Amino acid sequence: MLGFIIQRFLQAVLVMAVMSVIVFCGVYAIGNPIDIVIPPEATADIRAEAIRRLGLDRPLYEQYFIFISNLLQGDLGRSFVYNVPVLELIGGRLPATLELVLISVISATVLGVGLGVYAGYRPDSWVSKTIMAVSVLGFSVPSFWVGLILILFFAVNLGWLPAGGRGDTVEIWGVAWSFPTLDGLSHIVLPAVNLALFKLAMMIRLARAGTREIMLTDTIKFARAAGLSEATILRRHLLKLISIPIITVFGLELGSTLAFAVVTETIFSWPGVGKLIIDSITVLDRPVMVAYLILVAFLFVTINFVIDLVFALIDPRVRHGASA
Repeated sequence: MLGFIIQRFLQAVLVMAVMSVIVFCGVYAIGNPIDIVIPPEATADIRAEAIRRLGLDRPLYEQYFIFISNLLQGDLGRSFVYNVPVLELIGGRLPATLELVLISVISATVLGVGLGVYAGYRPDSWVSKTIMAVSVLGFSVPSFWVGLILILFFAVNLGWLPAGGRGDTVEIWGVAWSFPTLDGLSHIVLPAVNLALFKLAMMIRLARAGTREIMLTDTIKFARAAGLSEATILRRHLLKLISIPIITVFGLELGSTLAFAVVTETIFSWPGVGKLIIDSITVLDRPVMVAYLILVAFLFVTINFVIDLVFALIDPRVRHGASA
């Protein structure tokens, strides 16, 4: 097991090293932030001083090594626009995105797996057919359109829920969260539903396909022949056998939703990281863009690393195959 962990860890480090080069070079090849940060009427001396102060007068490779050196010390630089540490800037927006994403992905997974298992266990019932028909909408309807319809129906026409914002927050361990308050929870409902719809449809179809496949295997036949109840078969055999693809999709969807919840945050004016990166791209705030993409890459690498470890614990063949 230790050899498996070391192998996966070294692979993760290599991926992060390659991604840091790609991200840094890709972002620094786009535009010139000086044209936005410095007013057009600034003198040549002021412009040169600003370029020197921001470190943009150095060669690209030298800027990269300075960035990596600072990164290893936990410093991702300072924002060109806000003139504050990037980690502080992102950290202030991260809790809003984190609570929205966790609520949407976890609820979509729990509900989707339950509905998908039922649809696969009783595929001919009208309830199962309705579940599968509804899941088609999750793949077919664009999220921005769903968000606008949710606002129009529940916020404008009915007035049941707020159309945007985060609502009241409370501090827990020094971090502001909105879900513990009733007002904050009411603000989360619409963006969470909008964000969860695609994940819900994916989990339903994934769980249904896995259930249909597992129910036809000899394992289930032997379990029934042994006199086990259907509830025991579902709990001990079915859920365990379909858990690996569900864990994989859950991890990847969690990472992708954290990284790219931009549309939902923009529609519902949710003050998260997604809105911050859009604003940073608009003004070419390079340190924020680079830090965000590096953190996204680190997030995906970490999630995949954890998923590999979970696989190794669930299925010993994974770690034995890796060490062979």
